[in-house]
Amino acid sequence: MLSLILGLCAALAWGVHDICVRYVSQRGGILPALATVLVIGTFVLVPVTLMFGGWQDMTGPAYGFSALSGLCYVFGCIGLYQAFAIGPVRLVAPIMGSYPILSIGWSAVQGQPVSVDQWLAVGAVVAGVAIVSTLSNEQSSTGSRANAIGWAIMGAVGFAGTFAVGHIATQAGAELPVVLTTRVVTAAVVVSILLMSKGATWPERAAWPLLGLMAVFDAFALGIVIASGGLDRPEFAAVAASTFGMVTIILAWGFLKERMTSAQWGGVILSFAGIGYLAL
Repeated sequence: MLSLILGLCAALAWGVHDICVRYVSQRGGILPALATVLVIGTFVLVPVTLMFGGWQDMTGPAYGFSALSGLCYVFGCIGLYQAFAIGPVRLVAPIMGSYPILSIGWSAVQGQPVSVDQWLAVGAVVAGVAIVSTLSNEQSSTGSRANAIGWAIMGAVGFAGTFAVGHIATQAGAELPVVLTTRVVTAAVVVSILLMSKGATWPERAAWPLLGLMAVFDAFALGIVIASGGLDRPEFAAVAASTFGMVTIILAWGFLKERMTSAQWGGVILSFAGIGYLAL
């Protein structure tokens, strides 16, 4: 139950972050924005991690898996940013939101029993997200749909790998050090790619407040999903977190007055019914 609650908190944070991603990705370079978000998020995590510690519980495997989780997150983030930059959201969001199937599959491979009814509940969550996203009014696309699908698939696989490996790292070490190590590796790789990119520059200062807000929400969401690795059924946190795309649309309905159809509300009910069943 606690894993699901943490996942829903992450979904809310990533939902806000997602709205910002759609704004930033279509008005500036992907890598500069992503690098800035990751660097700011890392600095946000440093004092928290140093204050609450847990470094004495870290082991060699914990650092190794944390680094691998960070590399997976690079693929997840780049796939997310690129997919939303190309769009449309109704095409890429359902693909991005399908990663729980990979997370549950990986859990089953590791020997964690997953019953048929749990698979059906996870399917309901993914289907609900797909319904809400597919029926979105946003139609804009700035490039090849095949490329958008490819980036979205890369993002989904990257996120599934991030959480699966991050949970292993947490079980071998301590939550906060694992989260910070994952973040440092991700930021270092993306900044390195940015510096090696021809003509790439850091975002203008006017964009930094928004990027800073994105960094806080992203660091919070990633941190609590990975930290759930020490709880029972941590893969359920990834399942609940996958509703972030749906949360984005709900937030747009509530605060930006964007329209939601009755079919979309049906998708919302379906997703939360699946999450509710997993909580039983």
